[in-house]
Amino acid sequence: MIERGFASREIAAKIGCKSHVTILNLKKKYEETSKVEDKQRSGQPRKLNERNERTIIRRLMTNESLKRNGLSARVKRKKPLLSKKHRENRLKFAKRFKDWTVSDWNRVVWSDESKFQIFGSDGREYCWKRQGETLKDAHIKPTVKFGGGLDAELYRQILSEDFMETLRYYDLSVSDVIFQQDNDPKHTALLTKQWFEDNNVEVLPWSPQSPDLNPIEHLWNDVDRRLRALNVTIRGKDALWEHVSQIWNEMTLETCTKLIESMPARIQDVINAKGGYTRW
Repeated sequence: MIERGFASREIAAKIGCKSHVTILNLKKKYEETSKVEDKQRSGQPRKLNERNERTIIRRLMTNESLKRNGLSARVKRKKPLLSKKHRENRLKFAKRFKDWTVSDWNRVVWSDESKFQIFGSDGREYCWKRQGETLKDAHIKPTVKFGGGLDAELYRQILSEDFMETLRYYDLSVSDVIFQQDNDPKHTALLTKQWFEDNNVEVLPWSPQSPDLNPIEHLWNDVDRRLRALNVTIRGKDALWEHVSQIWNEMTLETCTKLIESMPARIQDVINAKGGYTRW
């Protein structure tokens, strides 16, 4: 436009520039150098090229715009990947147990396993989210359940020894409780199913991809958080086990009770989310 003789005010209006003075300065630079780029300067070379600078400016402007619209950066929540079938099954499960009271859930013996490591990256990813906004796919870092170090035979041994011994310790019979487990292959193996039948243990039918419905998951998260906060160097699996066991044994009855009392709300949240992600 400069070459075609447009006035500075006309150029400013056409390109949306607020000040025609900027156009005058560019025009002057063009008349003197036949270019509008900045002259090469002496001293230390630039660390960023023009493309990098433009990218940074765009991102800064985007971030400020997002903040003005009530969005803030949040760590993505780690949740299992939910397919359409998973969502349907979760919703069906929630509707089936929506009328259970806290007393009903108090009968459940919860089980789960978790992995702890010394110490790697926490693999955090970030997203933009409004305060109080329902969890959406963009707020989630999908996870896949790891296989763990147990096989079906060892799992049945734990049931025979630790689970049954725990019932005896608390003077409970198998008729007093309902056992919860996820759908890991070692849990659903034919011989494992046979063990439950032979010992007359009722098993809670569990929805796939639903750690948000298992209160123990929150205890694991608390253990992991407190483990990472320790100001000690942990060397080896034995030392790790000692620290995890100590933290676990420090969990209070009040904490566990509150988690069980949250079950009706968890079930309702699954229904509200139509089987999708929840806040838990």
